Amino acid sequence: MNYHSENRTDSVKHWYLTLISGLILFAIGTWTFFSPLKTYLALSTLFSLSFLISGLLEVIFAISNRKNINNWGWTLILGGLTFVVGLMLLSNPEVTVTTLPLYIGFIFMFRSFGAIALALDLEDAGAKWGRTMLIGVLGVILSFMLIRNPILAGMTVVLWTGLAFLAAGVFNIYISIKMRRVYKAMTE
Repeated sequence: MNYHSENRTDSVKHWYLTLISGLILFAIGTWTFFSPLKTYLALSTLFSLSFLISGLLEVIFAISNRKNINNWGWTLILGGLTFVVGLMLLSNPEVTVTTLPLYIGFIFMFRSFGAIALALDLEDAGAKWGRTMLIGVLGVILSFMLIRNPILAGMTVVLWTGLAFLAAGVFNIYISIKMRRVYKAMTE
């Protein structure tokens, strides 16, 4: 066996680890659909943490780039708002569960307005801006739908989370089967 052949064999030798990972991801995705309330509670905590951390990072980004970015104040305001929302959500978990869909809708709306502002900045800079504007406008429309129907927002989060885990699980299982076939062919 030459050097390259050994590397390829080594890279697929532990195909079963990818299979195990895929089965775990698939099981989590399935659990998500059978336990939507527990999933929603876990996601509420994760979203609270993500708001807190991303808000803090946006504030740091805005302040550190205030001399380089036009309209850096909007990034600072959005980051500050996101950070405050994260603090509020973490400090009162009961409220988080009932108001998370509204927070998601409003944060999504603010981010969509930010995308529209970015599209305008791109246009001023002479760069392509049409897709960014389209994403921003569609985001505003979707955010209003989520705010108007908070149950839709909550169930949408659970649905997409479950589907993402299922898709990742199926992909890993598929890849592990392919890796196993390659490994068997190379070791025969």
